[in-house]
Amino acid sequence: MFAMKLTLIVLGALLYLVASACWFFWLGPGLLATGTTEAVIYAFAGTCAWMLITFGLAVHIIKTARPTVGDGR
Repeated sequence: MFAMKLTLIVLGALLYLVASACWFFWLGPGLLATGTTEAVIYAFAGTCAWMLITFGLAVHIIKTARPTVGDGR
């Protein structure tokens, strides 16, 4: 069970890092280099989506590490 969980964590981290690097070093700059209004809006929306995914991932990691905190009791 531990090996499966570790594999999923490493695979998720690798996927997140590859997607982030791809966005910030290839897709995002390519959209901004195009210079059209539509491309700039897509670049802004993609960056907002990346920030939301990053925030959600951080919240998930914190809640997983400390499941009893924030119970409201």
